[in-house]
Amino acid sequence: MEAFVKIRRDLHQIPELGFQEYKTQAYLLEYLTSLNQKRLIVQTWKTGIFVRVKGLDPKKTIGYRTDIDGLPMKEATGLPFSSTHEGRMHACGHDVHMSIALGVLTNLVENPIDDDVVFIFQPAEEGPGGAEPLLISEEFKSFKPDEIYAIHIAPEYPVGTIATKPGMLFAHTSELFIDFHGLSGHAAFPHLTNDMIVASGHFITQLQSIVSRNVNPLDSAVITIGKITGGTVQNVIADHVRLEGTMRALTEEAMMKLKDRVLSLVNGFQESFQCKIDVDFGSNYYGVINNESLTNEFFDFARQYSGVEAIECKVAMTGEDFGYMTKEMPGMMFWVGVDSSYGLHNQKLNPDENVIPIMIQFITDFFMKKG
Repeated sequence: MEAFVKIRRDLHQIPELGFQEYKTQAYLLEYLTSLNQKRLIVQTWKTGIFVRVKGLDPKKTIGYRTDIDGLPMKEATGLPFSSTHEGRMHACGHDVHMSIALGVLTNLVENPIDDDVVFIFQPAEEGPGGAEPLLISEEFKSFKPDEIYAIHIAPEYPVGTIATKPGMLFAHTSELFIDFHGLSGHAAFPHLTNDMIVASGHFITQLQSIVSRNVNPLDSAVITIGKITGGTVQNVIADHVRLEGTMRALTEEAMMKLKDRVLSLVNGFQESFQCKIDVDFGSNYYGVINNESLTNEFFDFARQYSGVEAIECKVAMTGEDFGYMTKEMPGMMFWVGVDSSYGLHNQKLNPDENVIPIMIQFITDFFMKKG
């Protein structure tokens, strides 16, 4: 199992953004060539890969998806195998996801089960969203599984703990990009300008009223602005401000309400601040909704499995484009504890690598029982 820890460290050093995972794809393909080719069918799609592990007497196809992209962040872990790509980091654990997937795949090549197992190495989970275009690709049609599984690391849980639930696990999400266009000028003559920092500041405050006053209190939603860009120097009034954020909701209805209200606010602000405002909702991810039957079957197996503690968790506002897959076919995702004091998307995230051999064996045994 040490080989897969090394693989994780190799991959950790070469994080790449969505649909730019060229080195990652090449690394994965090179590893796949070391396996028994008689048991494999390999097909690339953009920067992703489909791998079919042939079963002995297949009656169905089991799917397993792993994401492969990194985030546009500067790593601050200080690890000897830190990212060598400046401003890029595997801060969401996709390096761990890939190493576990390769371990399970290797086990099933060496000890095949009756059913076929398709492994999907999916690009662009962090953005702009790889699952939706992958599902409508010609390549997917020949690899489409009957049911599909995936994991996501959870820094808050100890190694050996897995957590999931039937039904909605992750929320519906939408990116949010808003550009304010006004008129610049000297800071001493504000009456001759149209200040977009003032306009955007009022807008950010008003955004928060959408959740508190337009969403059903019994529902859940959140709007977050994570980045503001505007202005040039301290004594020039800004004619352009860009807001970048995200919206999360537990129902499609609530997500539509958020979008409708954002557009209504934009219309009002264009009039009241005499400016032009452009809105782009960017990538939209469908919520991850775990199939109840598959999830109950998974719990039955996990709760009697030695060395693993399976618990039922609450729904999270996390976004994951695996939701497009659970919408298309029966599937489920589960959290995997990695015991890190730093959370997802943190520059210092450092998952406990002991999770790798534990999860490789657990998922392998689960598939062996299924197929």
